[in-house]
Amino acid sequence: MFLRPRTLREAVEALEAPEVKILAGGTDFYPALGERRVAGTVLDVTAISELRGISLGPDLIRIGAGTTWTELIQTPLPRCFDALKAAAREVGSIQIQNRATVAGNLCNASPAADGVPPLLILDAEVELLSNRSERRVPLGDFITGNRKTVRRPDEIVSAILVPRTIEGPSAFLKLGARRYLVISIAMVAAVIAPDGRGRVRQARVAVGSCSAVARRLEELERALVGVAVAKMSEAVELRYLDPLSPIDDLRGTAEYRRDAARTLVVRALQACAAEGIA
Repeated sequence: MFLRPRTLREAVEALEAPEVKILAGGTDFYPALGERRVAGTVLDVTAISELRGISLGPDLIRIGAGTTWTELIQTPLPRCFDALKAAAREVGSIQIQNRATVAGNLCNASPAADGVPPLLILDAEVELLSNRSERRVPLGDFITGNRKTVRRPDEIVSAILVPRTIEGPSAFLKLGARRYLVISIAMVAAVIAPDGRGRVRQARVAVGSCSAVARRLEELERALVGVAVAKMSEAVELRYLDPLSPIDDLRGTAEYRRDAARTLVVRALQACAAEGIA
């Protein structure tokens, strides 16, 4: 069965039935099927206008779950979103960016999902809606493992919510076998808030593709507070990457991933420093 509701209320009512699969951009949905046919009911949410668009409030920025990466790139946003926009430009080809949704990237829950580290450093939350309730879950708690999230079968992601808790330059860097259209070996997102006197007031750093889920490097973040912006990269010691658990696979060894992640952290902080000092 194929359903195409026009309102969120119709969508969550449809999710009360068993074996309903949500279809948004379809850029992960169809490749995952391979040669198999779709079983159960497909709920196409692309006609729901409530899921589209980005709204900027004084305390919160709301990204509708159906917002595409192209729409995000084209929306004027604070520079702390520059890392997310840089990641958006690497989510497949332009054709994919025109169809793929921000929420779909999170729900797919790949360890190499480009959108996760830049949203982690923004303290993003996932808004989940069912026919009975609404809840907000920190992104760090939403994704629990490889292809695993806390979304219940009767829930739909309605938005990604970003509190305006940090303002400053941000950067996203990704290492792969080639520049574009590749699953990353390691990726890093970073954002800093200078204190106006050349030192770091706040810092956030997240690493993807080096664990089953992307990780914030919270000990490093604390160590950077008070450091001169121009010297941040000198503070990046290998021990700060201990929360990561890289694996050996066809794209690289665990040792190579860890070393690459450190290098990317250094370069991301250098990029933030260049913007912060300018």
